[in-house]
Amino acid sequence: MTPTEAEGPAVSAEAPEIAPVIDGVRVIEAALATLPLSPGVYRMLDAKGDALYVGKARALRKRVYSYTQIARLPERLRRMVHETRSLEIITTASEAEALLLEANLIKRLRPRYNIVLRDDKSYPWLLLTEDHPYPQIAKHRGERRKGASYWGPFASVWAVNQTLAALQRVFLLRSCRDTVFESRDRPCLLYQIRRCSAPCVGRISQEDYAELVRQARQFLSGETPSIQQNLAREMEAAAERLEFERAAALRDRIRGLTHVQGRDRINMDGIGDADVVALHQLAGQSCVQVFFFRGGRNNGNRPFFLSHAKQDQPPEEVLGAFLAQLYDDLPPPPLVLLSHEPPERELIAEALTLKAGRKVELHRPQRGDKRAAVEHAETNAREALERKLAEGTAQEALLQGVARVFDLPATPERIEVYDNSHIQGTNAYGVMVAAGPAGFLKQAYRKFSIKGPLKPGDDFAMMREVFERRFGRALKEDPERESGTWPDLVLIDGGQGQLSAAREVLAELGVHDIPLVAVAKGPDRDAGREWFHRTGHEPLQLPPRDPVLYYLQRLRDEAHRFAITTHRAGRSRALTKSELDEIPGVGSAIKRRLLNHFGSARGVRQAGLEDLENCPGIGPGMARRIHGHFHPGQAQHGAAAQNA
Repeated sequence: MTPTEAEGPAVSAEAPEIAPVIDGVRVIEAALATLPLSPGVYRMLDAKGDALYVGKARALRKRVYSYTQIARLPERLRRMVHETRSLEIITTASEAEALLLEANLIKRLRPRYNIVLRDDKSYPWLLLTEDHPYPQIAKHRGERRKGASYWGPFASVWAVNQTLAALQRVFLLRSCRDTVFESRDRPCLLYQIRRCSAPCVGRISQEDYAELVRQARQFLSGETPSIQQNLAREMEAAAERLEFERAAALRDRIRGLTHVQGRDRINMDGIGDADVVALHQLAGQSCVQVFFFRGGRNNGNRPFFLSHAKQDQPPEEVLGAFLAQLYDDLPPPPLVLLSHEPPERELIAEALTLKAGRKVELHRPQRGDKRAAVEHAETNAREALERKLAEGTAQEALLQGVARVFDLPATPERIEVYDNSHIQGTNAYGVMVAAGPAGFLKQAYRKFSIKGPLKPGDDFAMMREVFERRFGRALKEDPERESGTWPDLVLIDGGQGQLSAAREVLAELGVHDIPLVAVAKGPDRDAGREWFHRTGHEPLQLPPRDPVLYYLQRLRDEAHRFAITTHRAGRSRALTKSELDEIPGVGSAIKRRLLNHFGSARGVRQAGLEDLENCPGIGPGMARRIHGHFHPGQAQHGAAAQNA
């Protein structure tokens, strides 16, 4: 929350209730002399240079001056001023631009005294290629590229998969990659189950496929009724011509379209692109539920749990802070329906309009279908927050049980679990997963590609390397343990040997106060009969139905899953890596041309210079570079002859 832009005499430094914040006030007062009256963003920084708070202002000097009025500040902002040791500003052309910049900095810096949207996941989109005679429909994450149209966003992979399945069922568009498309000589299974029109083998003409693409674009743009009417007319005409097989295929497409229309739980007639944003607060926590509507269809919903919001912060203010951050990396739709009206609604709408390049309206509906949609989103927000609170209560009880079993001084806030995965020492990886009161901390997971020379199967050496890198870096970056990234308990998948290896590394680094527990599988590797090893204690087993045992098994299994997944991904990359990747300047496009022309990397290696020059898309300069990479002696001889 930003303090009021009120001016007045500074409170006396001798006032006992505000004495601890005087150093911060002096820092702010010293900065006021150089602050402009223009719009911009300011950052309060602590002694280490980390951002404490990011705020925006119509007039920077007036807004920052209000922080010297200690008696008018809430306790939370008094603490912030007390910790402030420097201040930085960025001026902008308008307050709307300042709002957009503020949201970007809050998401990136995650200041302790701001409301922060913690959402590191990218949104999935649908991609329809435009640079191929037979466009491909596929899922997409990440940066956009030229030569494609994008439809979305979707709230989850499940939501985008549902739409992708509908597009395949109704419009029979291909989903295979170009390399697969070009190598097919007979239809794949998707054609057999009527999910593709098999353009790869000529089962449909380019003109007819283009018509399917046009209809798919209509569907994604919300023109579903007209498509259904046209398909019905085509089906009747085919039946009259006694083309019963075509009529049956059209019937199946109509059924698929009807199924898609009936799947949405809430509909808003006349609304093409809109987001429904609803907030619910309970027990000092806030949950915002967002429903994405595109082309009149529900593209799914996603809950967001906000952090750093103080317990008595009004919902209108929380929702306003959330909106700017939500659309920091997401294009805003023309209409956003809200459960509460933010105090700066017009400014937020102006900022989103500036970002979108078209008018964006923020509206809090009072009646009708739009109000029903907001109420539905509010119900989802309430239920999601209740589930989270219930899970947190159960999680807290489990963590207390872990502290009791392993004689910890306090309930652990962060547990780290380590595991290794390899095949006879190849593609060796170590992993770390983390958990705490909020469950698994996915953003804290880490992968360690084992670098040191290892004997095949030397798990102890792998564990030593992982611990050296993990805790050596922690000592370098956070020796005072102020960041909250140090564990209160470390679990290792293994026995006494792994425990000793980890303990030796920590002792060498001077870390002696982190509890270590090795989880060894029981007889015949039976789950439920695990042994827990600790230095200086006898190994122990927990009762088979102990909830704490189940929790520890979940932690160990999650580390094992992450290790296996990481190892398989690394092995797949190693298998698909080509010696062509080592040639400077040879990217994926050139590599694909070479492999399509010569059949394999071996064929490219054995090709002569003239053969490489005759490869489509490979110029003389690139041909010489490729040939010189595989035949360095011949390249040097050719260069010497040319100079002579």
